[in-house]
Amino acid sequence: MEVAGCAKICKNTALEEKPREGTLSPRDQKTVLRVAHSRATFPNGKGMVDMMQLRFILLVSVALTLAFTAGPSAAQKHYDPGASDTEIKVGNIMPYSGPLSAYAQIGRTQAAFFRMVNDHGGINGRKISFISYDDAFSPPKTVEQARKLVEGDEVLFIFESLGTPTNAAIQKYMNEKHVPHLFVATGASRFGDYKTFPWTMGWQPTYQTEGRIYARYILEHHPDGKIAVLYQNDDSGRDYLKGLKDGLGEAAAKRMIVAEISYDLTEPTVDSKVVALKSSGADIFFDEASPKFAAQAIKKAAEIGWKPTLILANISNSVGAVLKPAGLENSKGIISANYLKDPTDPSWKDDAAMKEWAAFMDQYFPDGDKSSTFNVYGYATAQTLVRVLKQCGDDLTRANIMKQAASLKDLELGVLLPGIKINTSEIDFNPIEQMQLSRFNGEYNELFGKPLSGEIGTQ
Repeated sequence: MEVAGCAKICKNTALEEKPREGTLSPRDQKTVLRVAHSRATFPNGKGMVDMMQLRFILLVSVALTLAFTAGPSAAQKHYDPGASDTEIKVGNIMPYSGPLSAYAQIGRTQAAFFRMVNDHGGINGRKISFISYDDAFSPPKTVEQARKLVEGDEVLFIFESLGTPTNAAIQKYMNEKHVPHLFVATGASRFGDYKTFPWTMGWQPTYQTEGRIYARYILEHHPDGKIAVLYQNDDSGRDYLKGLKDGLGEAAAKRMIVAEISYDLTEPTVDSKVVALKSSGADIFFDEASPKFAAQAIKKAAEIGWKPTLILANISNSVGAVLKPAGLENSKGIISANYLKDPTDPSWKDDAAMKEWAAFMDQYFPDGDKSSTFNVYGYATAQTLVRVLKQCGDDLTRANIMKQAASLKDLELGVLLPGIKINTSEIDFNPIEQMQLSRFNGEYNELFGKPLSGEIGTQ
């Protein structure tokens, strides 16, 4: 599947081009040459000027002509494959099909956002050509699509490719090619490793950060609790589990975590795993699962009468995509962490940024689900990319893309929660490092407390 953000830009060439500002017209150039010629043939008292004088005069006239005809902007433009005076090619890989297709809304929102940008003149006069392919959340397919984007479509970079195992499959390739692997849609810690992978950068808070925040909450409110964990059998699930354990501390983790069960994306259901977790006697359930399986787990826990304190990973706390399918009544009381404004929260009904987002959705993505934070996520990531491209100016090289992405200082996006800002540097490839806890009240995720940070645990 391909989602095109814009068509190629064509320009009609006039039969006669007007000289650019700061250049000489053909008539003026002839005048310069005539002046040079008249000076070269002017008598010097003994006849004609000597050959050295003639060569000097001609060289000066040529230099003057070149100085006027070479505009300063031309010297400042630098392009790598995928960039030109009229276009910026941006590649993307999304699971438009397969077990994580709930995230497809993100890619569609991004495509819609770039259409809006193009309708308003593009970035520094250049239109964004957004080329997005489906990988069905299959790593081998991700590799195929990445090669197609880089070697076939010749995109300037790949933006917001989604998933932990899928991005891991192309991370080495992207870095060997020196093609930016930018703002990947996963919170696994490996995508912030600027030393090993200097061409890869994350965007959202890391899963270890989030796990440590949940640990802080548990230690404060349920110090004697027993914890059961359902996690995805990949780097994302292991990162969440590591963050939770690091946050609890070694002694508390051994005492409090009574069950850990993983699942694979190829499994049709996690129902039996939820039953096993209940049998552990746990009264705290950390549901670290992707949307489809997270909804199954919430629903099954309710069906078997298990009512633990339920903590739900941010990747699946969308009201529209997860909690509604799981059952709003079943989801009451769920604790989660957030960094984006929830469109279902009435606290934001008069918020200027959320009004802008809603107007954007109405005009450019009317079929999109306005109760889903996935569409807010797609909007925010696209906003961040636009900021980076504007900072690049006319230096649209891959090296400068990474340089500008690593130069974001206190960037505030209206759809981020108050107090949460984006910061990066050449030694910090984790743009967002704070989250705020919420509790689902049956209608929306109600925020409480203040934004928290969680240090990444040692490896």
